[in-house]
Formats: sequence, structure tokens, C-alpha cells
Amino acid sequence: MENALTRLMARGKKNLLNIFFTAGYPNLGDTGKILQGLQEGGVDVIELGIPFSDPLADGPTIQESSSVALDNGMNIEVLFQQLKDYVQEHGAFQVPVLLMGYLNPVLQFGIKDFCERASRVGVAGVIVPDLPLELYQEEFQETFEQHNLSNILLVTPRTSEKRLRQIDAASTGFIYAVSSASTTGTGAIFSADVYLERLAGMQLKSPILVGFNIKTAADVAAAGKHVDGAIIGSEFIRQLARSTDVRATSKAFVQQLRTS
Repeated sequence: MENALTRLMARGKKNLLNIFFTAGYPNLGDTGKILQGLQEGGVDVIELGIPFSDPLADGPTIQESSSVALDNGMNIEVLFQQLKDYVQEHGAFQVPVLLMGYLNPVLQFGIKDFCERASRVGVAGVIVPDLPLELYQEEFQETFEQHNLSNILLVTPRTSEKRLRQIDAASTGFIYAVSSASTTGTGAIFSADVYLERLAGMQLKSPILVGFNIKTAADVAAAGKHVDGAIIGSEFIRQLARSTDVRATSKAFVQQLRTS
């Protein structure tokens, strides 16, 4: 498999920065503006959240953004149209774009249609937190691979070594290391040295990006001491909530993390 994500990961770049935001938040038409601002700021990967009414892995900040986005009228069909419009206006994405969504709405949309539409607009991969590895391999892997989409799998501090190696073998982009057992965006302080040292020491073939409760440039730097990069979501959502110019806010958010 080769796509924008696998090409980036093959370069072996360190201190990768992946920013998450919810499509259709704060306003329905903001998706393209935020995409543009993040790329202008120098982000490495963009994780675009599909709003869902029951986002189990997400904390209150992202849950609220999902609720607002749904009220704004965002859904998978609207998102694909927005991405199509963006590419037609601006050209191909400058960085890998991933879709993060839960299994139920993806299945309702239709897995083949979902993968085809995602691939057509230039999406490089998908994160489905509630899709177990075995179900993916049995029912979805062939479809994902036919459309050149990486499936990003999650691990936690409780994931066994055997399971970690199974996930590593099945990964084509990177491994998403959840930094703690909590949901995203809680008041927890990012501190996962022992866990990340364990992952780094396993010499897995896949790059590792760590997320959950990463808020600051110091957190990003701390993650980079052990693994290949960091993922920030809730803190960026909070910045967007206060923004009067989401494109400028997005660009400045990335630049601040890069220069601090």
C-alpha cells in the first residue's frame, strides 16, 4: 500500500504533529478553512473527526463539538462534498488527511461507498476506535486496501505485548498510542514516560504517535523523546471555540507548537 501517509512515515521524520478537529465545527462551513490554516501552519497530519452522537472515546470538549457539528447539519455525505469542493478549489491536500469516525455511522453509510468516496477525495487513512482488529481483518481489510486507505489502530497502556505485535503487523500507517485509560481532553496531565519507553523498546516496525491529554508544546516535546510524534485534539477544539477567524487560529496554533 502506498498513500500520502505511508510515504510520510517512510521518510522517518520525527516529532510529527497530528492535529484533530471535528468536521462542521464551530460552523458547518469552517471545515475547509481549518484544513487550509493547519496546512499553512506546517502540520504533518490532519485528523478530521466525523461527528457522532455517542463518541465513547472522546471527552467533553470533543463530545460538545460533535453535538454542535451535528446540529449544524454535518454528516458523512456533507463532509465528502466539502472535501471534494476543497480539492477542486485548492488542489490536493499538502499533508495526509485521515478520517476519524465510529463504526456505526460508517456502516450505515456503507463501507464500500465510504472507502471509495474517501479515496476519491484524497483521504489517506481512517481511524475507527471501536473497530476491533479481528473484525477489520475478517470483513474490512480487503476493501480498505483496494482503496489504498491505511487503517490506524489504537493501543493503550493495558495492551499486552502479544496484542501490540499483532497490531504492529497489521498496521500500514502508524500506531495510535492512547496515553492513558481516560477519555480525551480531560484535566489529566500528560505523563506517559514508562509506557512510551516500553513501546519504543519493543522496536516495532510502525511509527508511533501518542494522543489523549496532550495540550502544549512541552507535551509534544516530551512525547518526541520516546516516540515519533503527538496528536492534539481537545486543546485545538477549545481554541476554535474562541476564534473569530478559524483559518488564522489554525495556522497560529500549529506555528506556536512548532516554535515554543
